Amino acid sequence: MRKSLRLPNEDQQAILDQVQVRLVERTEVERFNQLLNEQHYLGSLQAVGERLQYVATDRQGEWLALLVFSAPAKHLKHRDQWIGWSSAQRHRRLSLVTNNSRFLILPERSVPNLATKVLRLTLDRLSGDWQVRYGHPVLVVETFVDPAQFCGTVYWS
Repeated sequence: MRKSLRLPNEDQQAILDQVQVRLVERTEVERFNQLLNEQHYLGSLQAVGERLQYVATDRQGEWLALLVFSAPAKHLKHRDQWIGWSSAQRHRRLSLVTNNSRFLILPERSVPNLATKVLRLTLDRLSGDWQVRYGHPVLVVETFVDPAQFCGTVYWS
C-alpha cells in the first residue's frame, strides 16, 4: 500500500484545493519519462500515435502526479460490446476513445484523495486538449488496472 505524506489534515486539504493539471511541456519530457521509468511499475511508455502527457502540480509548481493518455486498444471485446458498435463503426470511431495508459502519483508527495482529484481535473480538460492537438474530441477513456497490485477505486470518482 502506498504511504501518504504525513501532514496535518488542513495541509493535506490545501494541497487538494491547490492542485493544478497541465500538459507537459517539451522541455519536461525527459524528466517525465525518467520519473515514469524509475517509479511506475510498467516504466515509461513508448506510445505510438495520438497521445497527451499531463503533470499535476502544487501551488509552487512541484510535481505531484504524471498521466499519459494514448491510442486505445484496437480490439477490445468487452468495450466494443459495452459501446454497442459494429466492426465498421469501431473502425470509424475508435479515435474517439483514449487509454489512460500511465498514472503515477509521486510517492513522496501523496496525500489522501490526491489521485481522485488529479484524475477528475485531468478528465475535465482532456477532450478539449485532444480537440486542440488532434482535431477531434475524446468521448470515452479506457484504462486497465492490475487487480493483483491495485484495487482501481480511484477510477470511480
